[in-house]
Amino acid sequence: MTPILSYIRSAFLGVALVSAVINVLTLTGSFFMLEVYDRVIPGRSLATLVGLGILALALYAFQGFLDAIRGRILARIGMWLDHRLNRKVFDALVVLPLKFRGQATGQPVRDLDQVRGFLAGPGPSALFDLPWMPFYLGICFLFHPLIGVTALLGALLLVTVTVLTELSTRTISKDALAVSLRRQALADSARRNAEVISALGMRGRFADRWSAASADHLDAGRRMSDVTGGFGSLSKILRMVIQSGVLAVGAYLVINQEASAGIIIASSILTSRSLAPVELSVANWKGFVTARQSWARLGELMKALPDRDEPLALPPPCKRLDVEAVTAVAPGGTQPIVQNVAFGLEAGAGLGILGPSGSGKSSLMRLLVGVWSPLRGKVRLDGAALDQWPCDALGRHLGYMPQDVELFAGTIAQNIARFEPDAPAESVIAAAKAACVHDLIVTLPQGYDTEIGDGGAFLSAGQRQRIGLARALYGDPFFVALDEPNSNLDREGDEALTKAILGIRQRGGIVIVIAHRPNALVGLDQLLVMGEGQVKAFGPRDEILAKLMRPVAVARPSEAPLRVVGEGQAAGK
Repeated sequence: MTPILSYIRSAFLGVALVSAVINVLTLTGSFFMLEVYDRVIPGRSLATLVGLGILALALYAFQGFLDAIRGRILARIGMWLDHRLNRKVFDALVVLPLKFRGQATGQPVRDLDQVRGFLAGPGPSALFDLPWMPFYLGICFLFHPLIGVTALLGALLLVTVTVLTELSTRTISKDALAVSLRRQALADSARRNAEVISALGMRGRFADRWSAASADHLDAGRRMSDVTGGFGSLSKILRMVIQSGVLAVGAYLVINQEASAGIIIASSILTSRSLAPVELSVANWKGFVTARQSWARLGELMKALPDRDEPLALPPPCKRLDVEAVTAVAPGGTQPIVQNVAFGLEAGAGLGILGPSGSGKSSLMRLLVGVWSPLRGKVRLDGAALDQWPCDALGRHLGYMPQDVELFAGTIAQNIARFEPDAPAESVIAAAKAACVHDLIVTLPQGYDTEIGDGGAFLSAGQRQRIGLARALYGDPFFVALDEPNSNLDREGDEALTKAILGIRQRGGIVIVIAHRPNALVGLDQLLVMGEGQVKAFGPRDEILAKLMRPVAVARPSEAPLRVVGEGQAAGK
């Protein structure tokens, strides 16, 4: 954040200089009235009035021009800030859920929007005008000490209101944010699980939970608005009382022949102008507090995700995969769920991973593709640890299909090509053919240009899985990891999966498959059995199966579930 702050400070210095000129020009109204009442009216000089009017009009126009320039500068500071941070904020949306459990929210985006919105509003201008209050009060003292004392007392009252506003809203704003996050999390959960909620008759119960969360959210917003609105109204009333008080003091001085009539009007205008930034600051205090908290969270985010120099580009891997005694915990957890797993695979190898539910199979897969970082140990491709590869460069050499296939709004071709700009059509088609899904795609109304909707909503589960497989195979990656790739496939899909696995091995790639059904093992040559996060067995497929598989019916082996003898549990997920 240091370079960003340095730039912002420089930009804010320019805004401060513009604000200085604006605040000096603000004296135009006061001195115009002073000259009119003390010079024009007593001298009955029309020429002087015209000259003063033209001068005042020019100064007002210049002040308005500078005020517009200041607003544009502040808005552009916000836009520049967004431009510098939006990639980091997006990285946070992707990376934080992988590092810290419960961080899958859009709060960083809202924080950045809040800071940018505040900079584009009237709040910063009021804050830049606040330091000029002593300047105006000093001129009031020059008019007459009694006028200056009256204006000073009023300023102290308004500053006290500002401090009370800050103290009163500090805790309330934090509570309001927490309630807002809970409400947003409930909304996101309901949207993701809309089918389950509707099918299981849970809509009414979730509606009640939503209503309760909304009530808490509205209550927190009401308390915040009540405090800021109350203090805002108080500051407005105080400013009018102080302005009237200055008029009364000026009238007293005129009666006692200690001041002129022009000073009454000029001091009233000047006092009103000196106190206006305080009133405006109090009125915008809610936005200021929210923006300040958002900026603090963005600062913490930058510390949690520091910029790293891009590693030196490495040649594409083509020889082997090594797993060196890796141990890992889930994001935000403390208990290891993968412990001291070690094995190695040569190019052309195919490994199946078996084990009961909760044995750490999917967690190991996340380690192998770099989604999680190991607590201890290393995963290496051709001797280089995964963290030595730039993220995007590593992704080109990996193919990954998670257990829950997520596609994105766009066309089938875009999803297969991983949204690579100007992806070669022949590479997209080659990946689809490798996954044996080309014939299925061309039967769709728009073929590869078919829009699939958010999350692939317009496709069946099996179609999503096969397109996810094509995406994993795009670009002929060296290492392909498939987590239960046939959970939604029919017999034709199973055959296509076997062809894809064999194709990876034949071109010299490495494929690892978490198997739930035995037909996923047909194209593999090695097996690894896990239990309680540890390797229980590793070796050639037939040898391991002979030791671990219970007798199953021979009639329809492709539909028989795997049953692994180990810990007295059946393998599966």
